[in-house]
Amino acid sequence: MMKATFAMPGETKRYAVLAGLTLVLFVMVIVSLGIGAYSISPGQVLAILSEVFGLQLPWSFDDGHRAVLESIRGPRIALGVLIGATLAVSGAAMQGLFRNPLADPALIGVSSGAALAAVAAIVLETSLLRNVAQILGHYYLPAAAFSGGFAVTWLVYRFAGSGGRLDIASLLLAGIAVNALAGSLTGLLTSIADDQQLRTLTFWSMGSLGGANWSQVVAGLPFFLLNLLLLPYFSSALNALLLGESEAGHLGFSVETVKTAVIVLVALGVGCCVALGGIIGFIGLVVPHLLRLRLGPDHRIILPGSALLGASLLLASDGLARSLAVPAEIPIGIVTGVLGSPFFLWLLYRQRMLGG
Repeated sequence: MMKATFAMPGETKRYAVLAGLTLVLFVMVIVSLGIGAYSISPGQVLAILSEVFGLQLPWSFDDGHRAVLESIRGPRIALGVLIGATLAVSGAAMQGLFRNPLADPALIGVSSGAALAAVAAIVLETSLLRNVAQILGHYYLPAAAFSGGFAVTWLVYRFAGSGGRLDIASLLLAGIAVNALAGSLTGLLTSIADDQQLRTLTFWSMGSLGGANWSQVVAGLPFFLLNLLLLPYFSSALNALLLGESEAGHLGFSVETVKTAVIVLVALGVGCCVALGGIIGFIGLVVPHLLRLRLGPDHRIILPGSALLGASLLLASDGLARSLAVPAEIPIGIVTGVLGSPFFLWLLYRQRMLGG
């Protein structure tokens, strides 16, 4: 496969920005590990983490600090980093694939399919799916959401694919239809849920990292890594697709292979995000835009930058969700929605002004 090269000015500046984003993510991880009802200072967090590597730092801590960090906040922050990075990288890849800055992983129905399966799992847990729930245990809900997201992606893909080719316009239209159908069925299931199920549905549908544990992180890690490590491999192909499918083909890229691989990787990653963290909006839409404004359209920089900034923004949103209404916790999807919606409206206004 031929590689397209994009020689752009200011490359040193772009890599400097990536280094800065790495530093920001490190700071966010340390701060997020200390935030909560049981406060742990950044120095104590560093001392606990350093002890794992046999290093001794001057800040003292007790077993309570270590237990909170290792058992409660550690898996929460790890899951937040993985979900934030995966949503942002998936959004950047979809926008590049569709050549549309408003494209989002939810566009092809991944999120709505996962949400429908999860709602069905919650509502039918004590009746039709009782045996399945007993067999899967803690993996019951994540497995249902992941299966729903993947099944919807396969369905949309089958509608859009013909003769070995994947038609992007058909993919978008099929995604819109499936989104509408999934939304209606989700509403139907919600209407027959009892009070306890409604509370669970409300909290899950708005996104949360509150139930994170190391088992979930380990279970989702292969899917997150497939998404985060393989999508950057298609950076040059996504750059070529910005010129058009015919031009990308002339440059030596197998366009159909690239489209199929990117969609499957996005479905794997986003399905896993919804399964473990619920529906968290705007990260996949806003983060790539923020980076393009600063770094330009080169996906070799946009994809790794999106991973770093997406993880940082989700940790910041999670910190606000835990801090604004102590001792209660606001669903993280509300925080990302409140922060992301004004930015999205500003983006539309800016594009309109530039277009005019």
